[in-house]
Amino acid sequence: MSDTPAVSTIRPDEVARYDAWSATWWDARGPMRPLHVTQALRGRWVREAAERHFGRPLAGLRVLDVGCGGGLMSEALAREGATVVGIDASAGNIGAARRHAAADRAVAARLDYRHGDPAAALQPGERFDLVLALEVVEHVDDVPAFLAQVAAAVAPGGLLVASTINRTARSWLLAIVAAEYLLRVLPIGTHRWRQFVTPDELDTAAQRAGLLPRERLGMRYVPVLHHAHWTRDTSVNYLASYVRPPEETSA
Repeated sequence: MSDTPAVSTIRPDEVARYDAWSATWWDARGPMRPLHVTQALRGRWVREAAERHFGRPLAGLRVLDVGCGGGLMSEALAREGATVVGIDASAGNIGAARRHAAADRAVAARLDYRHGDPAAALQPGERFDLVLALEVVEHVDDVPAFLAQVAAAVAPGGLLVASTINRTARSWLLAIVAAEYLLRVLPIGTHRWRQFVTPDELDTAAQRAGLLPRERLGMRYVPVLHHAHWTRDTSVNYLASYVRPPEETSA
């Protein structure tokens, strides 16, 4: 495996925005309400996908949650018995995650929250069975460099799951105009259309980093009802998974 350049992919403007919102992470009816709804859907899928891939429950697996935010997914997986490292470029997010986890000592013992991007927060050679990059790809400065750093943390035979927003006219209308300006279900400025990532771009970056595509599906969020479900339509939100082939052993 080639060494990944230790370059930062952090966008300071994005970090400042999430620092300002960090106190709202665990308010299920506040600005992060859409993430609570979609996290529940993605959490079930991640658990089932991991069980299919590894042939065992999450308990005992080592998980990396990149862009963990306030810890919604990290805590859920730790409650399933996984050992979870959650990293985030926002110090405010990490603070919110640590404070919430402290309320349950058993869960907190399986959580390790770290501040920084993958280049700064992970030790050289640190590897995980399952790596998550959920709703973070569209917030970084250099998607290929970020995917290379994230992919480097996937152990041989391991699984990467990423979710993001496609760069289409439909995503601009629904994820920005409707969600932020008309319905106000997300704070204005949450997303920037030019930072959205197409499935082909994500696949290309992952494959260049040595991963193989596995599954892809779309997700639809209904703001008025605060309901999310899976769909074949990947023109707005979508999720993709990738695997790192097991290392070949010499004869």
